Amino acid sequence: MIKIKIFVFNPFQENTFVLSDETSECIIVDPGCYSLQEKNALDDYITSNTLKPVKIISTHGHVDHVLGTRHLVSKYSVPFEIHENDQQLLNDAQKLGVAFGFNVEEPPSVSSYLLENTNVEFGESKLQILHVPGHSPGSVALFCAEQKFVIVGDVLFKGSIGRTDLPGGSYDMLMKSIFSKLMTLPEDTEVFPGHGPATTIHDEALSNPFLA
Repeated sequence: MIKIKIFVFNPFQENTFVLSDETSECIIVDPGCYSLQEKNALDDYITSNTLKPVKIISTHGHVDHVLGTRHLVSKYSVPFEIHENDQQLLNDAQKLGVAFGFNVEEPPSVSSYLLENTNVEFGESKLQILHVPGHSPGSVALFCAEQKFVIVGDVLFKGSIGRTDLPGGSYDMLMKSIFSKLMTLPEDTEVFPGHGPATTIHDEALSNPFLA
């Protein structure tokens, strides 16, 4: 069974996820740790729980979701994966970081690209990759059918949706992704966004004003 630990990092209050199972293998999704204190908090959790990181995954390439990738890849010698369509965002991360007031370390090289309808695997667990462009060209969601949860990056939020005014964003594409890939999941699926509290597919179908 997958255990989910959530950290809230950096000035954008970004959600970073550590997913582990009974084998003690883990993946880190959207490492947004920026300060030394944040990096230490993440490392301390991994050490104190005797976890073995095997992969770093980014749901998309925006700066606040990749700030800690260089640190983790260097410390744990693990692969880093993202969708190919967000490679340009990684290339521009340091430049874009300046615009938002961040001193961004150069992101590590991508080990392999995430592909639609393949799986991210660790230990005895797997997550299905859903390509959900709109917030960014390469946004992905990670769906666990067995435990009915999905990590959605900045595509869908409790009562809101991802912004589409950043480079590569598209409102029409975002809405298509939400309705065709996320709202078709079981209604009791728990949704973990890249910022803010968790929700469910049912609650968003019922009350999200953007999905009316």
